[in-house]
Amino acid sequence: MPGVEERTSHSTATDEPNLVSESASSPTLPSSGTEDDAATDSWDTDDETPRAVQIISVGNETNQYAFTFHEERLNSVLTKIPPGWKVSVISVVGAFRTGKSFLLSWFLTYLSHHSKGAGKSDAKEDKIESEGGKWYEKIQSLGNDGFDWRGGAERNTTGIWMWSHPSFLRRSNPETGEDEDIAVLLVDTQGMFDHETTMSLTASIFGLSTLLSSYQIYNVDKRIQEDNLQQLALFSEYGRMALQEDAQKKSKARPSTHKPFQRIEFLVRDWQNFEDDEDVDGMESEMDDYLQKVIADRDAADLKDTRSQITSCFDKVSCFLLCHPGFAVTKKKYAGEVGMIEPTFLRLLDRYCERVFNGGENLVPKAIHGRELTAVELGAYIKAYAKMFENGARFPKATTMLEATSSANNTNATNMSVGKYKHVMDKVAGPQCSSYLKPRELEEMHQRVVNECIEMFDSMANFGDRERIALARKITLQKINEDFEVYNKLNDGRNPIAGFETYLIPMTIAVLSFILRWIADSTCSSWSQTCRAGSDMLSHIYSVVFFFLMIVGTTKTKQIMDALGRFKAAVTALSGVNNDGKSKVD
Repeated sequence: MPGVEERTSHSTATDEPNLVSESASSPTLPSSGTEDDAATDSWDTDDETPRAVQIISVGNETNQYAFTFHEERLNSVLTKIPPGWKVSVISVVGAFRTGKSFLLSWFLTYLSHHSKGAGKSDAKEDKIESEGGKWYEKIQSLGNDGFDWRGGAERNTTGIWMWSHPSFLRRSNPETGEDEDIAVLLVDTQGMFDHETTMSLTASIFGLSTLLSSYQIYNVDKRIQEDNLQQLALFSEYGRMALQEDAQKKSKARPSTHKPFQRIEFLVRDWQNFEDDEDVDGMESEMDDYLQKVIADRDAADLKDTRSQITSCFDKVSCFLLCHPGFAVTKKKYAGEVGMIEPTFLRLLDRYCERVFNGGENLVPKAIHGRELTAVELGAYIKAYAKMFENGARFPKATTMLEATSSANNTNATNMSVGKYKHVMDKVAGPQCSSYLKPRELEEMHQRVVNECIEMFDSMANFGDRERIALARKITLQKINEDFEVYNKLNDGRNPIAGFETYLIPMTIAVLSFILRWIADSTCSSWSQTCRAGSDMLSHIYSVVFFFLMIVGTTKTKQIMDALGRFKAAVTALSGVNNDGKSKVD
């Protein structure tokens, strides 16, 4: 929708200098030198106010429009997602001033009426449905509390932004049929194809957005034109090349059968060719027919190749048509009043939100090579992809993109496998455990869990260079073995008789001293100074040893009591079995 769009800077979010980890494994990315980095002191990760957060800022011509990845900001979003939950990433890209931020603000409004808190019931949604009416009828104004939008002709978004608070929905898992929770992240991108954006920067923004999203919305004006398809095919070609690169390494790599990207949807704004504006179902049918005409095979080789590249690189290609919202919306003074929007636009917008979300049923988690990602895994991939653009907005080679993907995948496989090992072993031999396991029992448990964790690693690290996978597997085993040493020491510390040999000699000395004193007192004369001195010395010896053993024993009291408790329970259980047997005989 021309005239309603993006930000030069968010009024609700400012940026700080590069916050990437300075560790060897996470090298610091160069500063972009953008205006976004000027307000460095106002960024606060503890601020819980919902707002748009810039996770990627773009430099200027001096540093070749290098991307700066703000890891701490991304982490502030991802940490709000419960562990283990899958994540759906919905991103909007397209030309500047076509209404991307405006659309995302409507998404936020829809989700605020349909989402639930993490771990909470769907009471809010049930209440809305019971009250009747559409969700957009319950608001007076869209306002500007979401993604920053405004009327006019100036660009309003730079870099890549993400909403600070994930939305939570439930969906039915298509594979298992069971209900599961899913987190939704909304991503806004810098407008493309203006006089300030180079073609390489355009391809980089489009490419990075597509890499991190599971549902990419390509916002186009009035119709899908051939140049829209060519621009999409330009980037999808890199995905195809990456797959070819993977397949060519058959002797060293495990080729993947999955397409590089998930879903791309053309959202055509200001569509003017509906036959009946009152029939929403009929309009949706027209959308399907229109898409089939657009992507149908052409006789010309270049047009045919363009369509082939797109369909071969995306799991699903779809289209939705939105009419114009009304010219009042394009004015600079427009402040989001819902009453000024054309009713047909609102009906189509409602249908589109249902199409994208449907209460969670239509959401697809972000997946890499068929594996659906959790928040922690997604963060590793975004970091790896952003690093490819740290030296300038030149689109990376296909091999670089493949290496970044496989490297992040190997890292996730290692972290997930080691995490599973710790989770299981903590229950049987962790710091909070009090029971002692025999070394053989602990070793058997260790081997069983290691086999399960390595099986998990192998199922995840299933593409990319085999040498790198083997190295990651070796590192995983090394970390697991290091953790096992810790569990071994913790278990040894719970052994009730551990270190008994350290005071066995003192005990022997004490016993001998006591016996010798008794013999001395019994056989020697009480008038003998030698006997009396010897008796006193022996008395002092076993007294000192006794107090020493008392002190040492207090450090093992809990373990000894636990051991006695287990012994008592075993005796009770055995006696109970015997009594039952005797009763049956009687």
